[in-house]
Amino acid sequence: MPHRRILTYSMFLLCSVLNLLYAEEQQGDIGYKPTPENLETRAWFQDARFGMFIHWGVYSLLGRGEWVMHMENIPTAEYEKLPQKFNPQKFDPDRWCEIAAGAGMRYITITSKHHDGFAMFHSKVSDYDIVERTPYGRDVLKMLAEACTRHGLKLFFYHSQLDWHHPDYFPRGTSFAHGRPESGDWNKYLDYMDAQLAELCSNYGKIGGIWFDGMWEKPEADWRLGKTYRLIHSLQPWAMVGSNHHVKPFPGEDFQMFEKGLPGQDPFNKGSGISELPLETCETINNSWGYSEHDHGFKSAKDLIRLLVRAAGNNSNLLLNVGPLPDGTIQKAQQERLAAIGAWLREHGETIYGTRGGPFPPQSWGVSTRKGDRIFLHVLEPDGLICLTDIGRKVSRARFQDGAPVEFLATAFGTLLKLLPQAGDTVDRIIEIGLE
Repeated sequence: MPHRRILTYSMFLLCSVLNLLYAEEQQGDIGYKPTPENLETRAWFQDARFGMFIHWGVYSLLGRGEWVMHMENIPTAEYEKLPQKFNPQKFDPDRWCEIAAGAGMRYITITSKHHDGFAMFHSKVSDYDIVERTPYGRDVLKMLAEACTRHGLKLFFYHSQLDWHHPDYFPRGTSFAHGRPESGDWNKYLDYMDAQLAELCSNYGKIGGIWFDGMWEKPEADWRLGKTYRLIHSLQPWAMVGSNHHVKPFPGEDFQMFEKGLPGQDPFNKGSGISELPLETCETINNSWGYSEHDHGFKSAKDLIRLLVRAAGNNSNLLLNVGPLPDGTIQKAQQERLAAIGAWLREHGETIYGTRGGPFPPQSWGVSTRKGDRIFLHVLEPDGLICLTDIGRKVSRARFQDGAPVEFLATAFGTLLKLLPQAGDTVDRIIEIGLE
């Protein structure tokens, strides 16, 4: 009996360890401890506050967005003809970086592989990539990485876990299935994905991180996240890992993103809440991620600046998207808006860069940001009277950026600030306040 109990207990311990290892692979790297270099990147990331998202691929040729393969049910064999026509002779990575830097952006996140499975870099794992399948025949990510170094920008890679092309992406999820085989080796696909990630982490210098997307299609699948995340962190200890899975971050992830909405307010969030990790909101300039020739619904520069301000007030970065044309140029309407944001940031950037959200929560009138002991109120909506909630410290002074004083009065409910009407269409009335 004692031997049987020992054997039973040993089996119990073995099963517990195996279950823990499985959970680590499925749910992330449970034992993950970020390196000092990684923590340094996180702090830099939060200080940067503004980045450029780039959705660009062979789908741009059709001018109907990055989901065109799925939306129009294009057979794989037919879609595979697109790379033969992709020849972006006007692609100028230095120009892209100039546009980003001119807009006040501090980093770029570009699609290395979207859901269509086509790699926008030179991969030795598969020939389904821009170097081997297009007449252009050059590695645009390598060119962009070198340009980012020249212009002082960090480079992140968006990488789709979902793949409409690879035969081993099986069982498939809820999206594209037209003309695909009804079989496949899921672990073989994950090996393929990890091999391409290893290439991205080995051949493009020091990167900012990996921006995952697509896991939401098969949330119950074993994605071997622990293994994948450890691979990335081992090759690039400073790199950040994030995933657009719309749920609470898994162990091994370094930032949390929100798609087309401020933290906790995006339409895809499943009530998972807001983590303590660095935050990022991603949004489009018009209504499309990839180039769409009929989408002329461009947001105004004023609205985009206010979005950036609201993101900062919610302690989040803004990753603002451009969808380049198939020839490699960025649309003029997008460039104009980015230039306007850059002009505003050159005047008011101290209230955005290096700040954190708060201490006053976002309200109908706007948001607040803080930088050490300096607190900035961003008044975005016209309001003659603003009430600041009591945070345990009294307001000692309040003034506009030009030095003009703002009347204020301490009450039992908080501090009231009186704003005189201002002529013209003001983007953001910024007030700096001091606390006792």
